[in-house]
Amino acid sequence: MSSVITGSNGFLGTALTRRLIEHGETDPICLVRPSSNVTKLESISRDTPTARLRIRRGSLATVDDARRAIEGADTIFHLAAMLNGAPADMALNTVVTSRNLLEAAARVKSPPKILLVSSFGVYGLAFLPALTVINEDSPLEPVPRLRDPYSQVKLRQEKLFWDYHRQRAVDLTVLRPGAIYGPESMSISARVGLQMPGLFLFLGGDNALPLSYVDNCADALVVASRASAALGRAFNVHDDDLPTCRLFFQQYRRQVRPLRFISVPYFALLGASYATEHYHAVSKGQLPAVFTPYKTRSSWKPMRFDNSQLHDIGWKPRVSVTEGLERSFLHHRHFWEAHGEKS
Repeated sequence: MSSVITGSNGFLGTALTRRLIEHGETDPICLVRPSSNVTKLESISRDTPTARLRIRRGSLATVDDARRAIEGADTIFHLAAMLNGAPADMALNTVVTSRNLLEAAARVKSPPKILLVSSFGVYGLAFLPALTVINEDSPLEPVPRLRDPYSQVKLRQEKLFWDYHRQRAVDLTVLRPGAIYGPESMSISARVGLQMPGLFLFLGGDNALPLSYVDNCADALVVASRASAALGRAFNVHDDDLPTCRLFFQQYRRQVRPLRFISVPYFALLGASYATEHYHAVSKGQLPAVFTPYKTRSSWKPMRFDNSQLHDIGWKPRVSVTEGLERSFLHHRHFWEAHGEKS
């Protein structure tokens, strides 16, 4: 078995590389951009001398580039995506590059199996009742133009992969992680709230927070790649015994740094979103529509989450939420102390 990992130099990509080696793969191919710093991957190679980690510099800018990038692979873990930036750039670096990858994979004599890392952002939550259980059969977003650019491009990307699966017989498994976290990820999920200049808006209330510790998420990818029952299916990826946003935020403030914050209840946020959307319209865009009723319902309406189908193919979390938060918050506290950030 020979795997290519796109986005291998990133937060999840390096964790996946380690997990593949631990699960017995001896020569994973790590695709990186030509100018990438590969210190982390080189460290993995030094730590695992029995494995022959191959760093391949290349891109998915064209079909020919993609063909060279995936040469020799029977499995592709497609993690590469642009997380933020101009919408056009995000589409180019997420959707167009994915099309090139799929076209290259479909043209080879023995097409490789593909595992796509999608996102919870593809689900259409705005029209669902509060406390609906979100599983793999939940509807995908029906009105993507009303969502944030990241959710839009991830939805387009996932639909593109399903099109190639149905029309070109590409073997596909899709994994939809919740909020991936770990010691090296310094951000707080937007499901908890938003950092404003000097003030944190706590918006998540007592909502369940679908955390996925980075090593658990990487394990899910490995397990799904080796389970025949996973082909042609999508899986929610999140940990067991999920905390609430309130519990997460309380622990963060106690163990990392005491952020100044304002707590905004869901219905107050929804009302403010209607007012913001109305003023954005009548002022002809003078006030950006940062909050809209649709985005608020999609992001902060209380929901429940189900990962039982992932368990059914043999996955189980190696790191509990309690341990994952302890590891992460310890690292984060040391980081902020080193940088002189106390509040």
